[in-house]
Amino acid sequence: MRISQKLDYACRAMAQLAKRFDGRTITRLDELAQREAVSANFLVQILNDLRRAGLVESRRGKSGGYLLARKPDSINLREIVEAVEPTLLSFSTRTEGDSGISVRAAWEKVALELKAHLERVNLQQLADKSEAPMFYI
Repeated sequence: MRISQKLDYACRAMAQLAKRFDGRTITRLDELAQREAVSANFLVQILNDLRRAGLVESRRGKSGGYLLARKPDSINLREIVEAVEPTLLSFSTRTEGDSGISVRAAWEKVALELKAHLERVNLQQLADKSEAPMFYI
């Protein structure tokens, strides 16, 4: 599976915010960018997508920055994907021909299973330092 750089950075930034989550601690953009070794200019665009989706809150000004809008265990990977790469979870196949309907049904099943798995992985799991998460499909 090919994950875009944008989605990778979004997940990393969200995991970083989850590590600091207490409901009030704000993390500055430059600190997020430095900790995850990403471009601050690109990261601000990603964080804006996440803000529009209601996953992060932003504060302006000298002491401004970002924080999660909800607890880390209530935000899952599907929400992040839908915020920054919604086309990843969509597909288009034709139903013409003898096999069109069965091929489409197979892809629909794969898409449903992927969405369900993404819903089971939350930010708290990604932020947990004690053990690297093991995911099974």
